[in-house]
Amino acid sequence: MPQATPFGPGREQKQRAARAALGSLQDGMVLGIGTGSTVNELIELLGSEGWAARLRGVVSSSEGSSARLRALGIPLLDLNELGELPLYLDGADEATRRRELIKGGGAALTREKIIAAAATRFLCLIDDTKLVTALGAFPLPVEVVPMARSYVARRLSGLGGSPVWRTGVLTDNGNDILDVHGLHIADPKGLEAEINQITGVVTVGLFAARPADQLLIGTATGIELI
Repeated sequence: MPQATPFGPGREQKQRAARAALGSLQDGMVLGIGTGSTVNELIELLGSEGWAARLRGVVSSSEGSSARLRALGIPLLDLNELGELPLYLDGADEATRRRELIKGGGAALTREKIIAAAATRFLCLIDDTKLVTALGAFPLPVEVVPMARSYVARRLSGLGGSPVWRTGVLTDNGNDILDVHGLHIADPKGLEAEINQITGVVTVGLFAARPADQLLIGTATGIELI
């Protein structure tokens, strides 16, 4: 699937989705923030729209997002020290109208899944090119412990996929990523559970057991909310 360049097709839609998400924020809120191009648009808006001084703090899913937030002076918080997290804002590589997602193109899937699980509400921001009828055209990321990479790849091949090691990439947790091509994902929740049970898998980039609560979709003409 072609990726939008920073100034190419799709950026305006990403910006629309990011701007619409600001309507969910409240003064003094603790916010979860994900990773990716649409989230980068959101972080820019947090700075330009004055939210850097209005939020209590942010739980970030990646070192990349943390660096951007830190540059704006937004306090970074430890999820372990919070009683609750009312809202998580993140993007997706693919999403269905059932709000099931593939995430992990930015290699932050494990921390993203942890924050999504902890959040009361998960609002997923996408442009309309990410909305699909069935998941699987985007290669499914799987984070694995390095010593288990070949074993896990064989198991994933047995599920009908073609796993490819994302060479030169380590997650913020120090693990490898396998991108699984060619999967027809008819049962996202079932496949998520099956892959997570493979020894050596840290997590899979299917967000079906805990899908988004809402999709906020930037289109060429406005915003669609699912």
